Amino acid sequence: MNEEQLKYLFSLVGYNPTEEQLYIHLSPARKRLVAGGERSGKSYSSAMDAYARSFTAKLLWLVAADYERTKAEFTYLCESFDKAKIAYTATKSVDPGEIIIETGLRIATKSAKDPRKLAMEAPDGIVVCEASQIDYETYLRLDGRLAETRGWMLLSGTFESSLGWYVELYQRGLGANVEDLASFSLPTWSNLKIFPGGRDDPEIKRLEATFPTEWFMERFAGIPTPPKGLVMSEFSNVIHVGVGGDYELDPAGLVYLFVDPGFADAYAVLAVQRRGDHLFVIDEVYERGLITSDIIKVAKQRPWWNRVIGGTIDIAGYQHQAMAAPAEIWIAEGGVSLHAKKLRIQDGIEATKRLLVVNPLTGSPLLHINARCRGLISEWGGCPNPITGQTSVYQWRTGSDGNVIGDVPEDKHNHASKALAYGIADFYGVSSSETKFRVKTW
Repeated sequence: MNEEQLKYLFSLVGYNPTEEQLYIHLSPARKRLVAGGERSGKSYSSAMDAYARSFTAKLLWLVAADYERTKAEFTYLCESFDKAKIAYTATKSVDPGEIIIETGLRIATKSAKDPRKLAMEAPDGIVVCEASQIDYETYLRLDGRLAETRGWMLLSGTFESSLGWYVELYQRGLGANVEDLASFSLPTWSNLKIFPGGRDDPEIKRLEATFPTEWFMERFAGIPTPPKGLVMSEFSNVIHVGVGGDYELDPAGLVYLFVDPGFADAYAVLAVQRRGDHLFVIDEVYERGLITSDIIKVAKQRPWWNRVIGGTIDIAGYQHQAMAAPAEIWIAEGGVSLHAKKLRIQDGIEATKRLLVVNPLTGSPLLHINARCRGLISEWGGCPNPITGQTSVYQWRTGSDGNVIGDVPEDKHNHASKALAYGIADFYGVSSSETKFRVKTW
């Protein structure tokens, strides 16, 4: 659709896009990511984009973390069809919601909380509302649904933090890529109806003077400012996280459990399988406030339980603290024997990083993580913490200038990271002046 056609369709509904909005609408990229500042008009412009593309589509989806977050775009679309005098019927609710146009077009709302319904149809286009609030697994499933129709996707949202898959996707879309992805920032001040002075509007200047620079850039400018000091800075959702295939349980393969006991923060259990030299974390149990017996009961209900033959645990898991040691409970109640040995923090981190590095000859790392393992992924900055919903990452100690202090990270937000390090060290060994990095079998 060229600019003249687009402007004509917009004129029918009284939409006069700003220069920044028009640039997004005219982009030929199949996937467009819009990082919008607060009150930038991103929901309205997303709905107008879907309205313009509805004339050449049979099925469009409005997707969000829950149905309620699709309401703004759903309402704007109904209003646009009213203004354009296009006959349609629409449900009163968006839980779920549906708009049916006289031409046969259907627009349906979808919730990421019901992933089964994301696999029922193949839409021509998808608008992801408040996209930063869906998880990476949902994004991958949506991307897969578009393969059949070669459809388009528009992701729009405000950065909830400067970490995670949405930030990674934004950064990839700024340059050349193989995904046909383009990224845009739609700052708060681009909404001239509310901020007629644009970037120099007095209210924008007040906000800039009130909030920390990082917060202002993230929430109002639509530009991420990732924090310094991530321990696993080599981690990337795009490189290391996936769904389906080898990321799922191989029912003929063996499963190993990598365990780090906890209570107040998290008790982490990673279910792992080997594919040659490659390590796949296929599932996790990541819970707070549960004792070992409870965790074992949860693990026993997972489909991989009858394939478990052993694993590793923090050496503290053999200590008695007025009760049976966790490792002893795993043997007594689960029949699972867990290895334990001393491991320097630095050696565990180094061993993990070696598996995260992409081999330039194969184009692949040795570590692969199922997208459902959100505890581990959250510790590495890939998603919010699944227990608290907050950004809680494994970080080095840093000074006020952001530089790393010392060679030992902060001892928090690291239970899954430690569990993985114990297992990797046992499988592959560690690298130091005394020990070469090696592949090891049980």
